[in-house]
Amino acid sequence: MTDYPNIQALQRPADVPVALYGARANRLAKLSSLGLPVPLAFGLSIRAVHAITAGQMPDIAGLLARFGDRGIVSVRSSPGDREWGGPETLLNIGLNDDIHSKLRHRLGEAGANALYCRFVQDYSINVARLDDDAFEAIGDGSCGEAHVLREALAIYEAEMDEPFPQDPVHQLGQVLRSMARAWEGTTARILRQARGAPADAGLGLIVQRMALGLGHGESGAGVVQFVKPSTGAAAVSGRYLPRGQGRDAMRAGKQASYIATDKRGISLEEQHPEALEALKKYAQIARMGCRDVLSFEFTIENGKTWLLDAAPARRSPRAAVRIAVDLALDGAISRKTALIRVEPQNLQQLLHPQVDLDAPHEVFASGLAASPGAASGRIVFSAGAAQASAAREEPCILVRPETSPEDIRGMHSAKGVLTERGGMTSHAAVIARGLGVPCVVGASGIRLNYRKKTLTTSSGQVFHEGDLITVDGTNGLAIAGAVEMLRPDLDGAFAQLMLWADEFRDIGIRANADSAADALVARGFGVEGIGLCRTEHMFFNEDRLTVMREMLFADDRNDRRTALELLLPMQRGDFVELFEAMRGLPVCVRLFDLPLHEFLPHSREAMQELADAIDLPVSKVIARRESLAEFNPMLGMRGVRLGITVPEIYEMQARAIFEATVQVARKGETVVPEIMIPMVSAAREVELVKARIDAVAAAVQVETGVEFTYRLGAMLETPRAALRAGDMAGYCAFLSFGTNDLTQMTYGLSRDDAGRFMSAYVNENVFSEDPFHTLDRDGVGELLLLASERGRAARPDVVLSVCGEHGGDPASIGFCRAAGFDYVSCSPFRVPIARLAAAQHAVRGTLKEAEDVGVK
Repeated sequence: MTDYPNIQALQRPADVPVALYGARANRLAKLSSLGLPVPLAFGLSIRAVHAITAGQMPDIAGLLARFGDRGIVSVRSSPGDREWGGPETLLNIGLNDDIHSKLRHRLGEAGANALYCRFVQDYSINVARLDDDAFEAIGDGSCGEAHVLREALAIYEAEMDEPFPQDPVHQLGQVLRSMARAWEGTTARILRQARGAPADAGLGLIVQRMALGLGHGESGAGVVQFVKPSTGAAAVSGRYLPRGQGRDAMRAGKQASYIATDKRGISLEEQHPEALEALKKYAQIARMGCRDVLSFEFTIENGKTWLLDAAPARRSPRAAVRIAVDLALDGAISRKTALIRVEPQNLQQLLHPQVDLDAPHEVFASGLAASPGAASGRIVFSAGAAQASAAREEPCILVRPETSPEDIRGMHSAKGVLTERGGMTSHAAVIARGLGVPCVVGASGIRLNYRKKTLTTSSGQVFHEGDLITVDGTNGLAIAGAVEMLRPDLDGAFAQLMLWADEFRDIGIRANADSAADALVARGFGVEGIGLCRTEHMFFNEDRLTVMREMLFADDRNDRRTALELLLPMQRGDFVELFEAMRGLPVCVRLFDLPLHEFLPHSREAMQELADAIDLPVSKVIARRESLAEFNPMLGMRGVRLGITVPEIYEMQARAIFEATVQVARKGETVVPEIMIPMVSAAREVELVKARIDAVAAAVQVETGVEFTYRLGAMLETPRAALRAGDMAGYCAFLSFGTNDLTQMTYGLSRDDAGRFMSAYVNENVFSEDPFHTLDRDGVGELLLLASERGRAARPDVVLSVCGEHGGDPASIGFCRAAGFDYVSCSPFRVPIARLAAAQHAVRGTLKEAEDVGVK
């Protein structure tokens, strides 16, 4: 095993591993190895920095001697990942009275004074920990006047009871000790762990020869990058400050020059075009050699351009896609590496309008980012008001305590949804994701008053129905008024990335879609079929809801069949549209699942309207509602239980599916429908329903003279169903796991109410993640593995899938792939996320580490 030294010259990246010296040190070594003009630098290993905190200093004198007689240096932090942060860079270490005197001849009186004064103040504040207010009266010393320098030295001496240190070895040692201790501070540790750093994350340090940015020729410092942060397109941006140092240009306001020609002011390109040409050349070399687009911190000293530091260029999620694809097309990285470079969850920002958070905006509430995207509209408090608003072509935001199936029509009509309660798998969240409607759930601190039609915030601000607000479902924000938006961007780079993802992934991706419109959206995102069509949602359209309610008030089975005969052509039309939209791709239809009481009105006013519509006394409507009420409806008469006790509902749906299959087949399209029985717990349930569906299939084939096949499966949503998967597989061609309900029942948690305490549970490490967001591998995952093993032992060719919201979560997809599942199914707008995540899981193990991590 290689024994790496505590202090290493930054010349070859192989000598400076990220794990030992940090990402910045490794990056500077790469630039140096490419022949780029990087000032001489040495990296202190993470081990050496840790030893400094224990009082064990490295050979500082020997280190400074390696810089020769020009020993003015800077110290930069080098964590394992730049996102973890670190102590601020300290410049001009080694300056003292003697060197100041020499610099006066080289830089002039004012330049030398300004440089020394800057160092005295930086050292005093960042190393000696003096209050920066002590220097407020004299400013930053940039004026270069001698009396200001004298006052700065006097302040240090007065505060510290000793003269400013003159020994460069002492200065550098104190700087290193200060930065090492700052990294170990409690606040710094909390902040970096919040950014994803491990608890034992270490810090490397870089000691680098100063390029002063001062001299008689052109001198200064700046920051530059060569892609547009918002799109990734080629563009030059940054600032340059003559006679500046470090990142002064970014803080200098109007005094700083632009890099490229700009109508707002002077530019480096106009004043010194040769410097910009050099930077462009260096950027191209670094792009291919470091395999990423970098931003540079640079200094020009007497006309020579030096690269002091580099980092991955700032980029939005859409820019990250374009940059990764362009790098792969240019041969800088492989296609596999391009896939790894893009965070799957960030793709959602390309699929929907987004709030431009750089524009002015006023947040009045925050909650869970349940469905990505953003929309502005006027507040409405009911589904009916949302529909009326849509009819007037007026954008609206539906605001509810929480949503129920009755609200689906309103959610279709609204541009966005905001709820007072709910979690990531609540009704509002699931439906909004399926519709592609921005949604924020569990908005903390808001109070709704439906009588007054008001929304009151925690600060007392009151919004009325009709007021304009914006819902930011990507960031979980509710914003007053309308704000500037960024448009969706499904350009060539996105499409190319998706093609590469499909080339490498080895698990199928389907979508949850309840209508032909949803299916067409899913097809546009490259889906391979429909993994879940929730048929109960089809009954909430106005024309069907009344017929459905008439069926509920039927006195006997014959009357129910009469009402269902009215629904049959509607359902058949739904399935024809769905099959035609999918053009031969598989479609899995889940039979009716909701409790029947969900179709009855809740308010007295609505019950009176229903009584008038079906010509019954309102007392009978109320009585029927009470008779259908259950103490716990989600564990009551729903799913297969309804199919067995009221079999004519499933028989009607099966007939509609088969008649639609025949109708589409007569147009030349082959359809093999998949029918899924929900909420099963026993094999006998599947056996009973299968017999009835087989009978309906036989009858339709005889009636139409058209032969067809279909596949029957079960949706496993209860722990018992998972444990008895072997029994179920004897009757099923496929088993699909509804992980929303399975998680709910395994934990004994209501997914609609878990949001009230889930954050506290995650923060206290009761759960490592919200189990409704990322699959619980230890509990629910074990049930899935048991079910998979037992199901395939009974029927080796049984198709296994997940169709809950976990089907769109990257980590959960990794579990399903490892478990040997055939496909996952998710909301249409999460299909690209699932495609990319599946590809990443397939290729990650085939990449070398250097290809995988890229530039940090």
